[in-house]
Amino acid sequence: MSSSVDGRPTVLVVDDETEVADVLALKIRERYETRVAYGGREALESMDETVDAVLLDRRMPDVHGDDVLAEIRDRGYDCVVVMTTAVDPQLNILEMDFDDYLSKPIETETLLTTLDQQLDSRRSSDPKLEEFFSVVSKLEVLESELTPAELADSDEYERRKREAEELGRELQESHPDFDEIVDTFRDIGRN
Repeated sequence: MSSSVDGRPTVLVVDDETEVADVLALKIRERYETRVAYGGREALESMDETVDAVLLDRRMPDVHGDDVLAEIRDRGYDCVVVMTTAVDPQLNILEMDFDDYLSKPIETETLLTTLDQQLDSRRSSDPKLEEFFSVVSKLEVLESELTPAELADSDEYERRKREAEELGRELQESHPDFDEIVDTFRDIGRN
């Protein structure tokens, strides 16, 4: 994980609505080195190995956020990606390689806590912990937005739910403070 000259992680804020991008950057700039890109194309031009995290709008007219995410991963960047969007999630998010999904409008505390947690899990160098939080985040978003009937019809949802449970059991054995970490994660979702 890289960091800026002053040791703070670098976050790239991406949104085609300049006011939204600027407000998100303002919310995090005291804790993180921030860069702003006003669209998908500009985000891809701004991406480099110094970016530790990306706050990525999903619906943008020039290059859709899903395509930006795919390109970031195709280029081999292993940064945290948090989708920041007003788009209602669908089951297809289970297949996407992002770390968290926040629905707009986003409270400052939720934004900061999410970034802190995601960046800390990367620093822990435990890929299973990263994977656990990514899967659980997606499941919780879907559970809050879709009906139980819609979820019950999805084999992928059920598979991912079992995967999260299995990862949780493994992590509980290897991390003595795992329950505390999960409680903090769940508190973020309630903010």
